[in-house]
Amino acid sequence: MQFGVQFFPDVRPDERPAEQYFREALDLAAEADRLGYSHIRIVEHYFHYYGGYSPNPIVFLAAAAQRTQRARLVTGAVLPAFNHPLKLAGEIAMLDAISGGRLDVGFARAFLPHEFRRFGRLPDESVARFREGIEQVDLLLREEAVTHRGRFHTIENTTSLPRPTQRPRPKLYVAALNTPESFEYAGRMGYAVMAIAFVAAKMRPLLDAYRAAWRAAGHSGNGEAMIAFHMFCDADGERARTVAAPLIDNYLRSLVDAASDWLDGRTSQDYPGYDKIIAGLRASNAAEQMATGAAWVGTPNEVAATIAQMHEDFGGFEHASLQVNFNLMPFGDALGSLRLFARKVMPRFA
Repeated sequence: MQFGVQFFPDVRPDERPAEQYFREALDLAAEADRLGYSHIRIVEHYFHYYGGYSPNPIVFLAAAAQRTQRARLVTGAVLPAFNHPLKLAGEIAMLDAISGGRLDVGFARAFLPHEFRRFGRLPDESVARFREGIEQVDLLLREEAVTHRGRFHTIENTTSLPRPTQRPRPKLYVAALNTPESFEYAGRMGYAVMAIAFVAAKMRPLLDAYRAAWRAAGHSGNGEAMIAFHMFCDADGERARTVAAPLIDNYLRSLVDAASDWLDGRTSQDYPGYDKIIAGLRASNAAEQMATGAAWVGTPNEVAATIAQMHEDFGGFEHASLQVNFNLMPFGDALGSLRLFARKVMPRFA
């Protein structure tokens, strides 16, 4: 199993200015690279303090490329619903070149109704925009003189520049959350999959569906899964829980606030059950997240035991993507946790 670091800004400007947030995040990225973490990852969200500091993950990863040497740089993830495929393909290949071929590209559908509303997009078009966008970006990265006539975008005899440094293109991930269909699509298409451990009880059957679809499509191997977790490791387990718990609670509240339209009667054929998912998160708290293994918090021994249990419960996964500076985590605590985890936990899973 490999361990990487995920940045998900979850702060208001009056709590932590963007300049401070990104200075600290880049310092953590550089230290993670030095310590042997396998990837640096960041989200794409807009307008709300839940993720809104990062409207373009490629900008942050371009900066991180200059502060790191070995870690993979992962978009976690770009949103085809809000981006033209011609622009995405060019930016992806540019970052692949800047990073010396260290880019992996994750795509997601988006799930926050307020983002769709502000961009003038319909949630009921989410799946169609997502799949068409991936198909067109994939073509533009792999081939020259591309012509593709889609429902939303038409491309005529276009060669995207620059060409990718990795050939035929960087590795692609698909973000999936709730339905077997999303996981089966990733497996069928031969893409790696990104998931979130909020739905821990459902994760194994979803990953099983992904790997079964991967094999049924005739792809070699067994696929590749990246799961996101909150992580805070401290020599004192009680201190770890005291520090992390209110910050995890804040994170959950910000997520529910950003997605609150799903609780106000909004429905979409492309998002079945999202009202129940967000209601479940509203009823959850840090204690539950830690108890179910969605958050790895405690001493190195406690965290290692949780990882081993999650790996068994999920039927195995290849990558853990760790949020280490979630919400208002003090920089010194995030840095200490990053170092302690690398020294005391990572070697057990090498």
